[in-house]
Amino acid sequence: MSGDGIARIGVVGLGYWGPNVARNVAASPRAELRWLCDRSPETLAAAADRHPQARSTGSYEELLEDPELDAVAIVTPVSTHYELAVAALEAGKHVLVEKPLAASSSQAADLIELAAERSLVLLPGHTFLYSPPVVKVKELLDAGALGEVYFISLSRVNLGLHQPDVSVVWDLAPHDLSILSFWLGGMPTEVSALSRSCVFPETPDVAFVNLRYGAGTIAHLELSWLSPVKLRRTSIVGSEKMVVYDDTSNEPIRVFDAGAELPAPESFGEFRLTYRTGDIVSPKIDAVEPLALEVEDFCAAILDRTETRSSPRLGYEVVRTVEAIERSLQSPGRPYSTGDDLDVETSNGDAPLSAALSVRPHVR
Repeated sequence: MSGDGIARIGVVGLGYWGPNVARNVAASPRAELRWLCDRSPETLAAAADRHPQARSTGSYEELLEDPELDAVAIVTPVSTHYELAVAALEAGKHVLVEKPLAASSSQAADLIELAAERSLVLLPGHTFLYSPPVVKVKELLDAGALGEVYFISLSRVNLGLHQPDVSVVWDLAPHDLSILSFWLGGMPTEVSALSRSCVFPETPDVAFVNLRYGAGTIAHLELSWLSPVKLRRTSIVGSEKMVVYDDTSNEPIRVFDAGAELPAPESFGEFRLTYRTGDIVSPKIDAVEPLALEVEDFCAAILDRTETRSSPRLGYEVVRTVEAIERSLQSPGRPYSTGDDLDVETSNGDAPLSAALSVRPHVR
C-alpha cells in the first residue's frame, strides 16, 4: 500500500448498485477509483464514460494483478460473492463485499478466517448501519429514551427488482437484520417465517418473518417484491416512548411520547388502563449519504487500522440468521434457533471461527 494516505479501490459489478459505489469511491478524499470491472461491455463503457480517470476491464484477473491496487468492492450477485472475495483476499487486497457477505455461513466463515489470516480488511456492505436516521434511533435506545423495547414492526416492500439467484429473504432481510442487530446489540435467538412464490414457482417473492430476542423484544418483518407502493417503514414500541422510522419520508424519525400505563388500583379488584398521548418530535437528521460514510469507514480501516462498524462478525451472523429463516420456510413456519455458539470450524477444517473473529486486522 502506498504511503500517500489514499486507498486505491477497484469496483467489480456495475449494474444496479455498483455505479453508486463507484461514485462514492471517486468522491472520497481518502480513496482513488482505480478500476472499473464488469463482464458487460455496454455497462462497462457507460461507467467508464462517467469515470474516465479509472481504468476499465472485463477481466477480474487483470484488476487483481495490479500491484498498486489496495482494495476491491464487490457489487455482484450473491452467488458470486464467495469466489470473487476469496480471489481478492488471496491476491492481498482488502475487500468490501455487498450484503449479504456470502451465500452460506460456511462460506462467510471461510472469508473471515482468510481475511484474519492475511491481516486484511473484510467489510460486509450493510449500508443502513451508516444511515443517520438509523444512528439516531440507536442513540435514543442507548440513552434509554424509549424504556423497555416491547416490539418492532418493519415493512420493506416494493414492486419489482426480482433477483435471479436469491429469494426475497436473501435480498431484503439482511438490511433489517443488520439494523436490528445494531439497535438491539445482537441477533435474534429464534426465528419463524412463512413465504409464497407468486411469480416464479421456486423463488419466494413475499415473506413474513417473526423474530425473538434474548431481552424479550419481538420483531416482525414484512418483505415483498410485490407491492403497489414502495415502503420502508419501522415502528418501535417501548414502555416510555415510541418511534416511527420512515426511510422514504422528509421527516425520517418521529418520536411519540405515547404509551399505555397501568396505575396502582384505587380499590380492591380495580384495574384501569390509561393511555398517554403527548408530543411528537422530529429530530434533525444530517443529510449525509450512508454509502459515503461506508466508503469512509472502509478507507479508515485500511489506512488507519480502525475497526469497521459493519463487522465481519455481523456479516456472518446475518447470513446464519437468514439460513435459520430459510429452514423455517421449508418447514413451513416452524420456529428455529439461530444459535449463539460461534465456535464452529470453517469448511477447510482450520481454527474455529471465534478465533478468527477475535483477531483485529493489522494492515500492513
